[in-house]
Amino acid sequence: MNDKQTRRLQMLARVDVLGDALANDFAANSIGKQLFTNLKTVIAEVEGHAAAEASGRTSERHGTGTRAQAREALREDLEAISRTARIMADDIPAVLNKFPMPPRDNDQALINAARSAHADATPFKAQFIAHELPADFLEDLTADTEALADSITNQSSGVGDHVSAGAGLDETLDRAIDIVGKLKVIIRNKYANRRDVLAEWTSASHTERAPRRAASAGSSSSAGSSPSGGSSSSGSSSSSGSPPAAPSTGS
Repeated sequence: MNDKQTRRLQMLARVDVLGDALANDFAANSIGKQLFTNLKTVIAEVEGHAAAEASGRTSERHGTGTRAQAREALREDLEAISRTARIMADDIPAVLNKFPMPPRDNDQALINAARSAHADATPFKAQFIAHELPADFLEDLTADTEALADSITNQSSGVGDHVSAGAGLDETLDRAIDIVGKLKVIIRNKYANRRDVLAEWTSASHTERAPRRAASAGSSSSAGSSPSGGSSSSGSSSSSGSPPAAPSTGS
């Protein structure tokens, strides 16, 4: 939830608490009673969407970290196969240029290269092992390939989950705000002669504004200072005084 959504939910919670305090004032089948009941239900929906959004963001962050680790592990597998193939090529020309490294900024290309490398290396597994690659290097390659593919899927799922939950959160908050707007009329009508209740309602249904950012000291000081050279120009104006007296003429 962002700050605005959080402040709106806090307001809804205050209105809900006030509704509980005023519950005995409303008949069971009254519109006011039903509105407060509906508000409580919608608040629960808001909280559910908020939890789902937070969970989706956590999954996305986790997927990002897991994806980076899986990517590096798979690149290390391919680099080992590629450098080993280069020295094998003198005796086994068939492996020459068979295991190029894909670009670093494309995970799907990395996955495709790994699957191709597995197929091309399988006929020469014994020779790769003879050059001191682990006996299970192809099994490791497969496991790391699938780990990267799964991490991409999980990360995308996390993104989708929090985006979907965020959209549901906004829609549900709007419904709740609409209920509060209707309750405002009900409260003002029912408690027209109860200033104490109206004051409680005003306080509860008020959504706090976002705190203002403090202005920087530099900008405020520059705004208050006079333009450069202002005092010197006024000084020269003052020193000039009245125009010089005309020279006297002889008679």
